[in-house]
Amino acid sequence: MRKIYLMATAAFWVLVGGLWLAGLSAPETLADSGAPVKKDYSLAEVATHASPGDCWMAIHGKVYDVTAYLPDHPSRPDVIEVWCGREASAAYDTKTRGRRHSEAADRMLEGYFIGDLK
Repeated sequence: MRKIYLMATAAFWVLVGGLWLAGLSAPETLADSGAPVKKDYSLAEVATHASPGDCWMAIHGKVYDVTAYLPDHPSRPDVIEVWCGREASAAYDTKTRGRRHSEAADRMLEGYFIGDLK
């Protein structure tokens, strides 16, 4: 009887571990991430997210939630925080003495895309 109990317990934990690993490898959906569902936003809606703790920006007709990125931005926080809740295309295009952000920055920005500006 003890042997059956041990085998059943081991099988149970192997199954639990397998399900846990499967959950880790499953792609995260937008709904699972806690991020807003992609939709159209007005500039007034973007303006309600104007703090470092809740920072959305409109850049070239798209809306981005960059809140999680603010601590990782390479420049001083106040350089980017002033654009929270605003249309920031001009600032994005002229970051340092008129230079554009790199293509790598453009690709990174897409990871923060939440919807289009209407």
